[in-house]
Amino acid sequence: MPDGGAVAKKVKAGPISADRLKSFVERIEKLEEERKAIGGDIRDVYSEAKGVGYDVKTMRRIVSLRKMDAADRDEQEALLDTYKHALGMS
Repeated sequence: MPDGGAVAKKVKAGPISADRLKSFVERIEKLEEERKAIGGDIRDVYSEAKGVGYDVKTMRRIVSLRKMDAADRDEQEALLDTYKHALGMS
């Protein structure tokens, strides 16, 4: 009985290739190590910035805002202003 495409088709797994599996696992492990190293590098930059007087919490917020597109950023800031006003903070 056809499902109309509503249910994902199951993919039948073929025989396991130990060499291919090992290759995938090793690539993932290498990327995890690189991600850890990059995380350490980012912490070092924040630490350096803090050492010369920048506020790291504010810098993290700026980095987060810069990742957003302008419309999402404007919407979030407007909502924050609305909430602050409702709480008598503005």
